[in-house]
Amino acid sequence: MSLADLLTQVITAEVTQKPKDADMDLFGITHVGKVRKENQDHFLMATVHQQLVIHGTSFPRPNELPVRGERLASIFLVADGVGGAAAGREASQLTLETIARYVSSTMRCFQTPTRAPEESELLESLRSAVKEAHMAVRAEAASRGEAKMATTLTLAYFAWPYGYIVQIGDSRFYWWANEKLQLVTRDQTLAQDLVDQGVLPIERLAKSPFRNVLARAIGADDATPEVTRVEINRRSRFLMCSDGLIKHVSDAEISEEVKASTSSEQLVQALLQMVLDRGASDNVTIVAGRYHEREPRRHESGQ
Repeated sequence: MSLADLLTQVITAEVTQKPKDADMDLFGITHVGKVRKENQDHFLMATVHQQLVIHGTSFPRPNELPVRGERLASIFLVADGVGGAAAGREASQLTLETIARYVSSTMRCFQTPTRAPEESELLESLRSAVKEAHMAVRAEAASRGEAKMATTLTLAYFAWPYGYIVQIGDSRFYWWANEKLQLVTRDQTLAQDLVDQGVLPIERLAKSPFRNVLARAIGADDATPEVTRVEINRRSRFLMCSDGLIKHVSDAEISEEVKASTSSEQLVQALLQMVLDRGASDNVTIVAGRYHEREPRRHESGQ
């Protein structure tokens, strides 16, 4: 085998090998903006692990016992409350709580190293999690006599080597692969629906009065999720955001910042500053993730 072939095998193995927990570079932030009085956005970044809960032991150093295993799955969530007043904030908060509870309990059957679920099972479970959140928000609205209580939901569930993106509303998920930024989600607004149906020319989308009117939302009449799968490797990066970012920053600018950034925190802070510099007319939430860069291996040939 030639040295070039050996290097190719090593690089391929490093790219496709599942990263350790310490390799993850995650950062998220939410900001009220400069116009709104209240922040109705919420986000979540979490990893799921097998855990040993010690209730008693004669071991002299219990703190040294391994109580948590490696990451089995990761979950990231952005929810942008709608409906005004406290209803939007509480809808997004209730959605986050319900999804987190569902993942840690009902979906635990998928989070074992010995059982790889069928994709159809996993997708059905993700849709069920969304349904649980939808029902919880509807029930809370009914108990409070609220006519409108809703939130967007963009959820990413990563179980190496795939990520499943679940979306309702217009919070977005971007994926960086092969040195290119891709918008994975589709804005579920009335304006975008009209564009998809060929009724509204795409060049008029930005000025349409329906561009911020949601066609689907958690707690609304239609909460049907769209699910997309992406393939993960060590060079993958992602960015999730509420529409408070895209109201002020273009996809091209996001792509430039993703390419230039050296960490998730740097990327998020740079994008947030751009929004603030341009007026920050809405709440803004940004979540980003990547894997830490590894030092290239040195390969020396012996004499």
